[in-house]
Amino acid sequence: MKALVVGGAGYVGSVVTRLLLAQGHQVVVLDDCSTGHADSIPAGVDFIEADITTAGGVLAGAGFDAVLHFAAKSLVGESVGHPSLYWRTNVSGTRALLDAITEHRVPTLVFSSTAATYGEPDAVPITEDAPTRPTNTYGATKLAVDMMITGECAATELAAVSLRYFNVAGAALGAGERHAVETHLIPNALGAVAGTKDPLTVFGDDWPTPDGTPIRDYVHVLDLARAHVQALTGAAPGEHLICNLGSGDGYSVREVLTTIEQVTGTPVPHSVGPRRAGDPTRLVASNDRARQRLGWAPQLTLADMVTDAWQFASDGTTTR
Repeated sequence: MKALVVGGAGYVGSVVTRLLLAQGHQVVVLDDCSTGHADSIPAGVDFIEADITTAGGVLAGAGFDAVLHFAAKSLVGESVGHPSLYWRTNVSGTRALLDAITEHRVPTLVFSSTAATYGEPDAVPITEDAPTRPTNTYGATKLAVDMMITGECAATELAAVSLRYFNVAGAALGAGERHAVETHLIPNALGAVAGTKDPLTVFGDDWPTPDGTPIRDYVHVLDLARAHVQALTGAAPGEHLICNLGSGDGYSVREVLTTIEQVTGTPVPHSVGPRRAGDPTRLVASNDRARQRLGWAPQLTLADMVTDAWQFASDGTTTR
């Protein structure tokens, strides 16, 4: 299969690129490296450093079988402060990509969506049929793209799968998290342990959970990458399939910190601050649809995620 990976220099995109290459697929990466890293792209991959709006020129006459779309702005706080940047990049950029896919008759699309499309859930685990009420601009733009894809599939024979990530962690295939602005719990906590980041702030310990801290669903980036590869054959022509990607298990912030201490042998330096406005108490995925439609199931544990992230943060290597 010949695949164009848009945003393949980023965290998830680079792991998916490496997995596709390892499985013998022909891969081209399109990324402007505004947040990604060119050195994350492995040898053997054609790399075009350019904006998403140039995708039409890349796809023209090139015989691509699929597009995997990861390119997006993804910081929740920034999205609230700079909404126009997010609507322009995430929505208008994807509109240009969809137009190019249709024009050049690429049959398959896999889109990197997010659990932020759901907002505060009425019930957990969250299914794909749950109400979508995003509480920030980032989630709203991803939901808008999902809706655009649904319309495109209805009007054409495009086969598309949107994968709604929960909390991605870990490292694999020589790639890991290298965000310029890091907002994720596990890398920030590991940085606090290593002394490369400030002590962690836990946002509230008075939540209505067993230990008073919020609960989230974590999924290993390698499991996530496997889901993308399986999604390439997951939808029928004219179908837009939406699947959650999570472990189906919830872990509190304190449970994550305990796991980090067990892996590193060092308690995580931290303090407790006030709750953040808009943070849900509990976000846990139902992954039944991904199991049934994609034949996908997570294989790696929270301890695996922490172990792999710690190794990558320590020396830039991975064992998976």
